[in-house]
Amino acid sequence: MTSVVFALVDCNNFYASCEKLFRPDLTHTPVVVLSNNDGCVVARSKEAKKLGVKMGVPVFQVRELLQKHGIVAFSSNYALYADMSQRVMSTLEALAPRVEVYSIDEAFLDLTGVGYSQNLTEFGLMVRRTVQQYTGISVCVGIAPSKTLAKLANHAAKTWHRTGGVVDLSSTVRQRKLLALLPVNEVWGIGAKLTKRLQQLGIDTALQLADTAPEFIRQHFSVVVERTVRELNGESCIALEEMAATKKQIVSSRAFGERITDKQQMREAISEYISRACKKLRQEQQQAKLLSVFLRTSPFSDKDAPYSASKSIELDTPSNDTRVFLAKAMQLLDAMWVNGYRYAKAGVMLADFYDPGVYQPGLFDEPIVQRETDQKLMQLMDTLNSKQGKTLWFASQGTKQEWSMKRELLSPAYTTDWQQLPLVK
Repeated sequence: MTSVVFALVDCNNFYASCEKLFRPDLTHTPVVVLSNNDGCVVARSKEAKKLGVKMGVPVFQVRELLQKHGIVAFSSNYALYADMSQRVMSTLEALAPRVEVYSIDEAFLDLTGVGYSQNLTEFGLMVRRTVQQYTGISVCVGIAPSKTLAKLANHAAKTWHRTGGVVDLSSTVRQRKLLALLPVNEVWGIGAKLTKRLQQLGIDTALQLADTAPEFIRQHFSVVVERTVRELNGESCIALEEMAATKKQIVSSRAFGERITDKQQMREAISEYISRACKKLRQEQQQAKLLSVFLRTSPFSDKDAPYSASKSIELDTPSNDTRVFLAKAMQLLDAMWVNGYRYAKAGVMLADFYDPGVYQPGLFDEPIVQRETDQKLMQLMDTLNSKQGKTLWFASQGTKQEWSMKRELLSPAYTTDWQQLPLVK
């Protein structure tokens, strides 16, 4: 039987790399990317890391450091990152027979059988060169007989530059050597609470966890941790998932750039979030029956009186029609809104999903012909907005959206807007 082989391909400093890609003048300049409303650092280039910029640190705490070292900051450009991610993943799908897109900057490849015709390290180096050539994004590759080991191999490839960005853990000797070097909290799925419990049992390294009897781990922890132990010993227990699992819920939420005190502005915000959530729902080819809306003031502000509220409503018939959810959301907002508060955040959640047509219609439901017409209208909106940007929207979403999050350092939409294509002089 052919031995299973996985590769984990992970983009290096992905958000920062995307920002540098179209700015060759910043090739060796430290760069950071900021969170929503430009509040915290969520990505750093290798140069910024060397200067001591920590992940998640509020910008106001490192403003002097940014200025002192000429560190360039960018607002999060999600459209750019999503498009570049799609380009990276498409490249990987052309290089491997099976690919699981694990996150926006990570993918597992099935390399089973590749080792019979090509050295796995050489294959990993070829993947690095190809992705760099086709997309401009640098990646590291970890290769191993299980996903958990592939994660650790990738960590080693990123940590030790002498590896050339590729680490192959096909050898049991190499596996154990690396596991002995890594603390147990570096293992995929071992969080802070589990780390503390394991350390109380004298398990401090990844190798010590691998050498613990699976039955003992299952008895004292769970089947999931037992599976991790088996994976650390080269036994593949987590299969490749080529099809992304259907979401259980969709949440659309943002902190406001400015506090909202006007109900009309809140209506615009809720309408915008409903529009985004319903678009995602249609992309998932699902319909939802449950809608929740929430709003709150800032829990961190001494100036604002505390207030939060959340209400839900269940539709008679599942839908993915934006208009249906807009009407229900406004009803919920009317029931929650209280004048006099400075609202800092709001959001919506869609849940209780159904496949289209897989539910019992009600006696007074719309005729099938009308529902098909509604679906075509939503599809038309999605198609136009995907091709032309935000071309069609509902009046309730507003036009100025002064409440929207701050993105004062936003880079151009280099790859998704004809008007913002980079110019070569």
